[in-house]
Amino acid sequence: MDEQFQCKLKLYRIAQGLTQEQLANKVGVRRETIMRLEKAQYNPSLKLAIDISRVVKVPIEDIFIFDKPKEK
Repeated sequence: MDEQFQCKLKLYRIAQGLTQEQLANKVGVRRETIMRLEKAQYNPSLKLAIDISRVVKVPIEDIFIFDKPKEK
């Protein structure tokens, strides 16, 4: 079974007053990567997740949420 991926990055990025471009520059990725993360279309590497959590000052598990789907 696939895990369900949720990303609350946009909420925390905005709370820090950062644009996608600014966050991307701080963590060393392209703006498109941040955009895809915010749409939950991309799973970050551990290093990227740590870098993002440090910049937005929120624990990784509050930003990136992996839930197993409920069994039928």
